[in-house]
Amino acid sequence: FSLAAFKRNKRKLELAEKVETDLIQLKKRRQSNEKENDSGTLDTVGAVVIDQEGNVAAAVSSGGLALKHPGRVGQAALYGCGCWAENTGVHTPYSTAVSTSGCGEHLVRTILARECSWALQTEDAHQALLETMQNKFIGSPFLANEDGVLGGVIVLRSCRCSAEPESSQAKPTLLVEFLWSHTTESMCVGYMSAQDGKAK
Repeated sequence: FSLAAFKRNKRKLELAEKVETDLIQLKKRRQSNEKENDSGTLDTVGAVVIDQEGNVAAAVSSGGLALKHPGRVGQAALYGCGCWAENTGVHTPYSTAVSTSGCGEHLVRTILARECSWALQTEDAHQALLETMQNKFIGSPFLANEDGVLGGVIVLRSCRCSAEPESSQAKPTLLVEFLWSHTTESMCVGYMSAQDGKAK
């Protein structure tokens, strides 16, 4: 054997040992992540807010799935999937703010936040949200092959309503509804107003 052959073979052995060590560490990390997933804990955080003028906003943040593919983009970053907020306009009699939680792939395929917001332009918000979750999410043709459909929404809807004739100078009352719906086993919900010292 020559010195060059010895060094070449030594490098191969060192590389093989490093690959084996890396694989063992990767396997341990995957097992740890699988244990986290088995706990059923999902870590999406969302918020819907309204100011005293009736302007609405929505936000969402998600850590995503464990063992996700590199480069995966979840619902929080996609238009109409993670959250949606729209003030009253020509075609929207109600201001709506929606934030979603659950399996990002399910929320993305159904564009759930936008669908909920659009559905809430009808008179009965409770019925509209129920039908949207049933027809546009649980019964969505885009999720037909899924074993379980995991998702939830928090919704804030408002309008300026007045019992006075339209010629009255009185500012209409701001009416606000807060609703939520979920298909997951549980979903934590909190709320507070400017007068509250802490969330309820």
